[in-house]
Amino acid sequence: MIPLVSKLYCSSSEVVFVVRTRPQVINGGGFVVTDCDQKVVFSVDGCGVLGKEDELILRDGKREALLLLRGKGGIFEALSFHKMWRAFKCDYQGSKKVVFSLKRPKSCLPVKHDVGIKINTKPKVSTKDWDFEISGYFPGKKCSIIDSQGNVVAQIGTNKKAGEKSSKNIYYVSIKPGIDQAFVVGVIAILDNIYGESTSC
Repeated sequence: MIPLVSKLYCSSSEVVFVVRTRPQVINGGGFVVTDCDQKVVFSVDGCGVLGKEDELILRDGKREALLLLRGKGGIFEALSFHKMWRAFKCDYQGSKKVVFSLKRPKSCLPVKHDVGIKINTKPKVSTKDWDFEISGYFPGKKCSIIDSQGNVVAQIGTNKKAGEKSSKNIYYVSIKPGIDQAFVVGVIAILDNIYGESTSC
C-alpha cells in the first residue's frame, strides 16, 4: 500500500474508474471521475473555475479539496529545461505539504509519446532519483503510470467495446491494488492541463 494522499484511497483490489471531461462552457471545465455505479469519486476544477492558469484542485466525491496542483512559472520556468508541477495537500492547520512533483522536459517539437515525464513522491517510494514515470501518449488516451521497477500501477485507455462509439470526452483509468487513487487522478489532472485539454484555459 502506498498512501500518498490517504489510505482511504488505497484499495485491496484493482479498480476501474470512468473519467468524463466537462467542456469549458459547462462549470468552467475540468472533469469528474466515477466508479462502476456512476457515483462521483473525484472531480477536478480547472482554471475555468479558479481563474488561475496552471492551478487545479482535486476534490473528493463530497467536493472537499484534497490536493492543490500548481505549475511553477515565472523566472524558474523560463530558465529551466523542465516544466515543474507540484501537488500540495492541506492539513487541518492550513499549511501546505508537497505530496508529489511532476517534471516534464520542455520541447519545441511535437511528440507522439510522452518522453521523460518523471514523478517524485514525498515520502519517496524508491531508491532512484524518481518514483514513477509516464509511458505512452496521454492525448491518445493510451498511457500508463509505471513505478521505478517497471511495474504498471495505473493505465489510461478508451476501453472501447465492439459496436460502441468512442467519445473524446470519456475514457477509463484502471488502478492496481494498493496504489493511491487520489495520486493517480492528480497526475491525470496535470497531464490534462499540460496537453491543453479540459482543465486548461
